[in-house]
Amino acid sequence: MVEIRPSGFAAGAEVVGVDLAQTVDDDTFAQISEAFDTYGVLCFRNQDITVDQHVAFSSLIGELEINYNAHLYGIDGSPEIYIISNITEDGRPIGSRRAGDNWHSDMIYAEKPARATMLYAVEVPILDGMTLGGTQFANSAAAYDALPDTMKQKITPLKGVFDFSQRKRSVPPKPEVAARYPPVAHPLVRSHPNTGRKSLNVMRDDCTGIADMAQEEADRLIEALADHIVRPEFVYQHNWQKGDFVMWDNCTVQHRAILDYDLPQRRLMWRTTVKGERPV
Repeated sequence: MVEIRPSGFAAGAEVVGVDLAQTVDDDTFAQISEAFDTYGVLCFRNQDITVDQHVAFSSLIGELEINYNAHLYGIDGSPEIYIISNITEDGRPIGSRRAGDNWHSDMIYAEKPARATMLYAVEVPILDGMTLGGTQFANSAAAYDALPDTMKQKITPLKGVFDFSQRKRSVPPKPEVAARYPPVAHPLVRSHPNTGRKSLNVMRDDCTGIADMAQEEADRLIEALADHIVRPEFVYQHNWQKGDFVMWDNCTVQHRAILDYDLPQRRLMWRTTVKGERPV
């Protein structure tokens, strides 16, 4: 029997009674889908799954994306899996080390950003009995709901500019990668594809401007909205355990990784990403 246990925070719920190593039947998947639309983040604890099982369940949500760095941090035979890890083997990193330590929504710089993301904890870093490397999620739909009506009216017609080549990162993207993602304009307020619920679609590092607005004014609005989204009352922090399978809705929540660990504390995650549609 499937049980949905809300986190008690602005986002997140635990799904109990589902073994992702087994085929998920239609009724169970319908319950998962409804909970996903409601809570934005779902956690399945104590999972023991293979790469193929990870890919199979992720594919139920939609068509999977191949990460542009999959040739560096993928798994042979399963390019849908993208490795996030601080582990090195033979002097070479096996995964992306500093992935996502800024607030963001996955692939928002693409014409069709990611619909959903799944992360499976193969190894988690532990120090003195404390699990490190948590992930924070900010409910951008709840943040929108909390805005004054005057601000909602002001920003609803606006479109943010997302320029992959201008993202605020310590290492600029390679030209051939940047060429895959030309600048796009997405609504600052987007509607969920299933529920129609509105959410804020803006973040400091990825939103590089606002269409038809002077840069200085755009920067102020971007910063104000981005800071509003990540206020404590909108944030849920997931503290990982080995065997956790967590999926999140990029339409509803933004997220960031907490990089509070380093070797010899090891972290190894498998990630899949589901393709989405252009935000409206």
